[in-house]
Amino acid sequence: MKNTKNKIKGSLILEDGTKYDAINFGYPKSSSGEVVFNTAMTGYTESITDPSYNGQILIYTYPMIGNYGVPPNFFTNKKNIPISKFYESNKIHVSGLVVSYYSENPYHWNMDKSLSDWLYNNEIPGLYNLDTRSIVKKLRKTGGSILGKVVIDNENISFYDPSKENLSDKVSTRKKLIYGNGKYKILLVDFGLKNNILRCLLRRNCTIIRVPWNYNFTNEKYDGLLLSNGPGNPIIYKKPIEYIRTAMKKNNPIFGICLGNQLLGIAAGGSTYKLRHSHRGHNHPVVSLHTGKNFITSQNHGYVLDYNNLLSRSKEWKIFFKNLNDGTCEGIIHNNKPFFSVQFHPEASGGPTDTDFLFDLFIDFIKKNKIK
Repeated sequence: MKNTKNKIKGSLILEDGTKYDAINFGYPKSSSGEVVFNTAMTGYTESITDPSYNGQILIYTYPMIGNYGVPPNFFTNKKNIPISKFYESNKIHVSGLVVSYYSENPYHWNMDKSLSDWLYNNEIPGLYNLDTRSIVKKLRKTGGSILGKVVIDNENISFYDPSKENLSDKVSTRKKLIYGNGKYKILLVDFGLKNNILRCLLRRNCTIIRVPWNYNFTNEKYDGLLLSNGPGNPIIYKKPIEYIRTAMKKNNPIFGICLGNQLLGIAAGGSTYKLRHSHRGHNHPVVSLHTGKNFITSQNHGYVLDYNNLLSRSKEWKIFFKNLNDGTCEGIIHNNKPFFSVQFHPEASGGPTDTDFLFDLFIDFIKKNKIK
């Protein structure tokens, strides 16, 4: 580790009183939230701008972070509403970043600034020079996450529990937005969506109508309904669940991703629970119970559908994907109607694109529904 003399001192303090001394990079301020970890080796730009991390202090298990800097935030789709080419939203959403070794001399041909400068410009604190793997071992023993705070210069701040809040209200769009001018009209409910969902749909000849998390879409006309990813506890979103139940009375295809998967499952009669070991990273294996094929997926969730509860309440659904590490539900699909959802991220960004074909399945359902 480089000489830390004259660096600003900081610490990570967990709710149980455990303290890890560290050095500050990024912005020198204290913050608090839910402490979670990600096992990915790359993709910090995408993760940090993922709205699903809102209210969370993110720990990277990979030892060196920041070595390729941060790309410029320029936009595509300029003829319509612009979409950032490299960022998954228009801002950083983590409350803090914790790494073992921060690379102070990054280099990449497409680099615009260092990770530390990016965090500083967005007033987000970071910590380095601490044993992140020992912290992760502790988190795994205590259930995969714990409340914590990044403390700079011994500032006294309170712990903050984001699971008690409606986080989608903080990160969702405030108004209806239209993207593209394609053949298929997609109503996209934004609970905290990643930009790559927009990119994936636009590549498939879609017109996207993006609406806020609490928008009443029950009387809207669309070819397909997509329920996005997003942060927080799914049981908080009671109004959207009722709107989804109404939409399920129709035959228009429905596709849910991550939080959207949980909300579709609850609307179908199921329930959710918090995982003991949350899934955050780019190397999570799942199996399709439809084809028997295995896929490596990008994941970011702490809650999951209780598929036993759903299947005991409804015979209309079956499990679509299952996690090969812990056997948890990674997706559901309706027996007769064109409704399906997945817990992982087929849009990836970052991570593997093995399951990108699910967007094609969604469009195929729309095509078949139009023929009827």
